[in-house]
Amino acid sequence: MINSIALERMIMPQSKPLISIVNVVATASIGQSLDLKDVTEKFPDVEWTPKLFPGAIFRLESPKTSTLLFRSGKMVCTGSRSEEIANKAIKKVIQKLRKGKINIKNEATITIQNIVSSINLGGRISLEQASRTLPRSMYEPEQFPGLIFRMVNPKTVILIFASGKLVCTGGKTEKDVYRSVHNLHSLLEEKNLMIYD
Repeated sequence: MINSIALERMIMPQSKPLISIVNVVATASIGQSLDLKDVTEKFPDVEWTPKLFPGAIFRLESPKTSTLLFRSGKMVCTGSRSEEIANKAIKKVIQKLRKGKINIKNEATITIQNIVSSINLGGRISLEQASRTLPRSMYEPEQFPGLIFRMVNPKTVILIFASGKLVCTGGKTEKDVYRSVHNLHSLLEEKNLMIYD
Protein backbone atom coordinates (compact mmCIF):
# COMPACT_ATOMS: atom_id res chain seq x y z
CA MET A 1 0.00 0.00 0.00
CA ILE A 2 1.52 3.33 -1.10
CA ASN A 3 1.00 6.14 1.40
CA SER A 4 -0.07 9.60 0.20
CA ILE A 5 3.42 11.18 0.66
CA ALA A 6 5.08 8.48 -1.45
CA LEU A 7 2.34 8.87 -4.07
CA GLU A 8 2.83 12.65 -4.09
CA ARG A 9 6.60 12.16 -4.55
CA MET A 10 5.95 9.93 -7.55
CA ILE A 11 3.58 12.44 -9.17
CA MET A 12 5.00 15.82 -8.14
CA PRO A 13 8.40 17.06 -9.22
CA GLN A 14 10.47 17.78 -6.12
CA SER A 15 11.80 21.14 -7.25
CA LYS A 16 11.85 23.63 -10.08
CA PRO A 17 15.10 23.85 -12.01
CA LEU A 18 17.25 26.85 -11.07
CA ILE A 19 18.48 28.28 -14.36
CA SER A 20 21.14 30.95 -14.68
CA ILE A 21 22.43 32.24 -17.99
CA VAL A 22 26.21 32.54 -17.81
CA ASN A 23 27.18 33.65 -21.32
CA VAL A 24 25.44 34.92 -24.44
CA VAL A 25 27.47 34.93 -27.65
CA ALA A 26 26.22 37.37 -30.27
CA THR A 27 27.61 38.20 -33.70
CA ALA A 28 27.10 41.44 -35.54
CA SER A 29 27.94 42.96 -38.88
CA ILE A 30 28.11 46.64 -39.81
CA GLY A 31 28.34 45.90 -43.55
CA GLN A 32 31.61 47.80 -44.08
CA SER A 33 35.27 47.24 -43.33
CA LEU A 34 36.98 48.52 -40.18
CA ASP A 35 40.47 49.96 -39.98
CA LEU A 36 41.68 48.21 -36.83
CA LYS A 37 44.94 50.19 -36.76
CA ASP A 38 42.89 53.40 -36.62
CA VAL A 39 40.66 51.89 -33.90
CA THR A 40 43.64 51.00 -31.69
CA GLU A 41 45.22 54.43 -32.19
CA LYS A 42 42.02 56.16 -31.09
CA PHE A 43 41.26 53.63 -28.34
CA PRO A 44 44.55 52.68 -26.60
CA ASP A 45 42.71 50.19 -24.32
CA VAL A 46 41.66 48.07 -27.30
CA GLU A 47 43.97 45.05 -27.57
CA TRP A 48 45.17 44.05 -31.03
CA THR A 49 48.02 41.68 -31.79
CA PRO A 50 47.52 40.83 -35.49
CA LYS A 51 50.44 38.36 -35.51
CA LEU A 52 48.61 36.24 -32.92
CA PHE A 53 44.94 36.88 -33.69
CA PRO A 54 43.21 38.91 -36.43
CA GLY A 55 40.56 40.45 -34.15
CA ALA A 56 40.85 43.45 -31.84
CA ILE A 57 39.34 43.12 -28.36
CA PHE A 58 37.10 45.97 -27.23
CA ARG A 59 36.20 45.55 -23.54
CA LEU A 60 33.33 47.35 -21.83
CA GLU A 61 33.05 47.75 -18.06
CA SER A 62 29.29 48.27 -18.23
CA PRO A 63 27.80 46.00 -19.40
CA LYS A 64 30.87 43.84 -18.64
CA THR A 65 31.54 42.25 -22.03
CA SER A 66 34.26 41.73 -24.63
CA THR A 67 33.61 42.40 -28.30
CA LEU A 68 35.97 41.16 -30.98
CA LEU A 69 36.25 43.53 -33.94
CA PHE A 70 37.37 42.25 -37.34
CA ARG A 71 38.52 44.12 -40.47
CA SER A 72 35.48 42.73 -42.32
CA GLY A 73 33.18 44.75 -40.05
CA LYS A 74 32.06 41.61 -38.27
CA MET A 75 31.93 41.53 -34.46
CA VAL A 76 31.57 38.84 -31.80
CA CYS A 77 30.35 39.81 -28.34
CA THR A 78 30.79 37.48 -25.35
CA GLY A 79 30.31 37.70 -21.61
CA SER A 80 26.79 39.08 -21.37
CA ARG A 81 24.13 37.42 -19.22
CA SER A 82 21.12 38.05 -21.47
CA GLU A 83 20.13 38.66 -25.08
CA GLU A 84 19.19 42.23 -24.17
CA ILE A 85 22.61 42.96 -22.63
CA ALA A 86 24.42 41.46 -25.66
CA ASN A 87 22.44 43.76 -27.98
CA LYS A 88 23.13 46.75 -25.71
CA ALA A 89 26.87 45.97 -25.56
CA ILE A 90 27.27 45.83 -29.36
CA LYS A 91 25.31 49.07 -29.78
CA LYS A 92 27.46 50.72 -27.10
CA VAL A 93 30.70 49.63 -28.82
CA ILE A 94 29.47 51.13 -32.11
CA GLN A 95 28.42 54.32 -30.33
CA LYS A 96 31.88 54.62 -28.71
CA LEU A 97 33.63 53.99 -32.06
CA ARG A 98 31.52 56.73 -33.68
CA LYS A 99 32.31 59.13 -30.82
CA GLY A 100 35.99 58.35 -31.40
CA LYS A 101 35.60 59.49 -35.03
CA ILE A 102 35.51 55.99 -36.55
CA ASN A 103 33.14 56.33 -39.50
CA ILE A 104 30.40 53.69 -39.18
CA LYS A 105 27.57 54.32 -41.61
CA ASN A 106 25.16 51.48 -40.80
CA GLU A 107 23.49 50.05 -37.74
CA ALA A 108 24.67 46.58 -36.79
CA THR A 109 22.75 43.47 -37.73
CA ILE A 110 22.90 41.42 -34.51
CA THR A 111 22.35 37.66 -34.23
CA ILE A 112 22.43 35.58 -31.04
CA GLN A 113 24.59 32.51 -31.79
CA ASN A 114 24.72 30.64 -28.51
CA ILE A 115 23.38 30.91 -24.98
CA VAL A 116 25.22 28.98 -22.27
CA SER A 117 23.49 28.41 -18.96
CA SER A 118 24.06 26.46 -15.78
CA ILE A 119 21.20 24.67 -14.09
CA ASN A 120 20.55 22.95 -10.79
CA LEU A 121 17.71 20.42 -10.76
CA GLY A 122 17.78 20.01 -6.98
CA GLY A 123 18.23 16.24 -7.01
CA ARG A 124 20.72 13.62 -8.14
CA ILE A 125 20.59 11.73 -11.43
CA SER A 126 21.55 8.15 -12.15
CA LEU A 127 23.71 8.71 -15.24
CA GLU A 128 24.18 5.01 -15.98
CA GLN A 129 20.41 4.51 -16.06
CA ALA A 130 19.84 7.81 -17.92
CA SER A 131 22.30 6.79 -20.65
CA ARG A 132 20.24 3.64 -21.28
CA THR A 133 16.92 5.50 -21.18
CA LEU A 134 17.44 8.86 -22.87
CA PRO A 135 17.58 8.91 -26.68
CA ARG A 136 20.49 10.77 -28.37
CA SER A 137 22.62 10.57 -25.24
CA MET A 138 26.28 9.65 -24.83
CA TYR A 139 27.95 8.66 -21.59
CA GLU A 140 31.60 7.64 -21.41
CA PRO A 141 32.67 8.21 -17.77
CA GLU A 142 36.32 7.32 -18.50
CA GLN A 143 36.53 10.32 -20.84
CA PHE A 144 34.06 12.81 -19.33
CA PRO A 145 32.12 12.73 -16.03
CA GLY A 146 28.85 13.94 -17.53
CA LEU A 147 26.24 12.56 -19.88
CA ILE A 148 25.85 14.45 -23.18
CA PHE A 149 22.22 14.78 -24.24
CA ARG A 150 21.23 16.23 -27.60
CA MET A 151 17.76 17.74 -27.70
CA VAL A 152 16.11 18.06 -31.09
CA ASN A 153 13.45 20.68 -30.34
CA PRO A 154 14.65 23.22 -29.38
CA LYS A 155 18.08 22.27 -30.74
CA THR A 156 20.43 22.31 -27.73
CA VAL A 157 23.09 20.16 -26.10
CA ILE A 158 22.79 19.53 -22.37
CA LEU A 159 25.60 18.17 -20.22
CA ILE A 160 24.06 16.24 -17.33
CA PHE A 161 26.02 15.53 -14.15
CA ALA A 162 25.17 13.04 -11.39
CA SER A 163 24.86 15.93 -8.91
CA GLY A 164 21.77 17.20 -10.76
CA LYS A 165 23.74 20.08 -12.23
CA LEU A 166 23.43 20.72 -15.97
CA VAL A 167 25.07 22.92 -18.58
CA CYS A 168 22.91 23.84 -21.57
CA THR A 169 24.51 25.19 -24.76
CA GLY A 170 23.36 25.91 -28.28
CA GLY A 171 20.17 27.82 -27.51
CA LYS A 172 19.54 30.82 -29.75
CA THR A 173 17.01 32.44 -27.41
CA GLU A 174 16.49 32.43 -23.64
CA LYS A 175 13.13 30.79 -24.36
CA ASP A 176 15.01 27.87 -26.03
CA VAL A 177 17.06 27.38 -22.85
CA TYR A 178 14.01 27.34 -20.57
CA ARG A 179 12.08 25.01 -22.88
CA SER A 180 15.04 22.61 -23.19
CA VAL A 181 15.60 22.43 -19.44
CA HIS A 182 11.92 22.00 -18.60
CA ASN A 183 11.49 19.34 -21.32
CA LEU A 184 14.51 17.42 -20.01
CA HIS A 185 13.44 17.80 -16.37
CA SER A 186 9.97 16.43 -17.23
CA LEU A 187 11.56 13.53 -19.11
CA LEU A 188 13.87 12.69 -16.17
CA GLU A 189 10.89 12.81 -13.78
CA GLU A 190 8.73 10.71 -16.08
CA LYS A 191 11.41 8.01 -16.43
CA ASN A 192 12.13 8.08 -12.65
CA LEU A 193 15.75 9.11 -13.21
CA MET A 194 15.74 11.84 -10.54
CA ILE A 195 16.78 10.92 -6.98
CA TYR A 196 15.58 13.28 -4.27
CA ASP A 197 16.87 13.09 -0.71
